[in-house]
Amino acid sequence: MRTSNPIFARWSGTRADAHTPRPVGVPVGGRPADDYTTNPYAPGADPTPRAGGTAVTMDDVIMRTATTLGTVALTAVLSWLLLPVDQANIGRSYGLATGAALIAFVLAMIQTFRRTPSSALILGYAAFEGVFLGVLSSSVSTYIAPGVVVQAVLGTFAVSAGVLIAYRMRWIRVTRRFAGFVGAAATGFVLLLVADLLFSAFGAGDGLGFHSGGLGIVFGVVGIVLGAAFLALDFQQIEDAVVYGAPREQAWLAAFGLTTTLVWIYLEVLRVLSLFNSDN
Repeated sequence: MRTSNPIFARWSGTRADAHTPRPVGVPVGGRPADDYTTNPYAPGADPTPRAGGTAVTMDDVIMRTATTLGTVALTAVLSWLLLPVDQANIGRSYGLATGAALIAFVLAMIQTFRRTPSSALILGYAAFEGVFLGVLSSSVSTYIAPGVVVQAVLGTFAVSAGVLIAYRMRWIRVTRRFAGFVGAAATGFVLLLVADLLFSAFGAGDGLGFHSGGLGIVFGVVGIVLGAAFLALDFQQIEDAVVYGAPREQAWLAAFGLTTTLVWIYLEVLRVLSLFNSDN
């Protein structure tokens, strides 16, 4: 795989033939061998051709990711400016943000269960997610801690850079066992969130206590760690797609995965910083 971006130059090694299985014990793209024994993009699994210009490159992933994240950032800034959270407009702004979050969730679920990526669905998700993030960030900055949004953005970049460095240095080894553990931990995390919301909705005060105090901060830190683990999984998926010569449309799927993971990390960093500032 070839890329003009020096940051990802390490991933520009020789691309394996898409029609051949990966030998057991042979590293791919500089990553230590794990328990994947066959090419996940071989014709038996997906008949899409992957020769020549149809194979995904790292530059494709970078461009699609930049487009998707740019859409999130643009709509977030516009919603911050056009949907004020002052006392006169807070109800309308919160209503639109809630609607945008629901639409983004539906679009994300549709894309998740599709066999192939859809750029329209992914960019639509990014646009509506940006509206939600813009209103939420404006509200937190206005009523809880001015300046916390900038800190959350910088924190998200810091976590992402740390995971990228750790992945490139092979300090993180992504295997099936790692993926299974992350999936199980994320399932438990989400179930706790749902339980917390249900307790809150049925009059149990602050629910399970994940929205305030030390417990809330600890829960947020766990969410950040899970987001970092998902980011490592995203990097591994991208590396395998490029090494194996996946079809170019997989770049949109990589962009979708990276965007949802970065949104997760941003929300958890924002939660931790907000709780920390509100307690001081």
